[in-house]
Amino acid sequence: MKQLKDLAIEAHGGLDRWRQFEQVSADLIQGGALWPLKGQALTLEHTNVTVGLGREWASHAPFGAGNRRSRFEPGRVALEAGNGTVLEELLEPRASFAGHTLQTPWTELQLAYFAGCAMWTYLNTPFLLAWPGVETEELEPWPADGGDWRRLAVRFPAGIATHSTVQTLYFDGEGLLKRHDYDVEIAGNTPGAHLIENYTEVSGIKFPTKRRIYARQPDGSFSAEPLVVSIDLSNIRLS
Repeated sequence: MKQLKDLAIEAHGGLDRWRQFEQVSADLIQGGALWPLKGQALTLEHTNVTVGLGREWASHAPFGAGNRRSRFEPGRVALEAGNGTVLEELLEPRASFAGHTLQTPWTELQLAYFAGCAMWTYLNTPFLLAWPGVETEELEPWPADGGDWRRLAVRFPAGIATHSTVQTLYFDGEGLLKRHDYDVEIAGNTPGAHLIENYTEVSGIKFPTKRRIYARQPDGSFSAEPLVVSIDLSNIRLS
């Protein structure tokens, strides 16, 4: 049987095709209970996101009011004016979340950090499985409607900013990503179950356009309420 990470990468378009591009952009609509809970109900409700493919960075524009945009990298996050002038910045931003729980409000810079590392992770998966230092191990299958999903435990190196060091990816029989589990370390290790649907093909690469995130229980189950985060993507572009 083909290694799951290789099957997944091929099913989404293949590594050779992926490496022809430097970034991906998409129109983004977000909802769910998380944003008002963090005091940021409307900041990124309707925006555009761009993420790097060869290195870790992301930007949301507009970022709230005032024609601003964000710039996320693992060691720095900033808000910029439309002309690139830095308005605010935070170095070593992950350290600013020390002691946070799910209910702790975020500053705009903290929101920019979380949204940046989250969307970078989502839009680069499953191709991240080929990154240096990323380790994988196939787990036992998970029962699902239409047939079992194969599961992959993923361990990320310290140099990658993402939700948690260890995450679990679920793939259908064709190798398409269907679910993504993690614990949000910067929000008190809150466990999430992230459901993925509605694939579209862009320049030979397959992207899901509908994402719904729920609170995950210890046994891996989840309830449809409350909806923690909704993410809808359109107008996806690779360049």
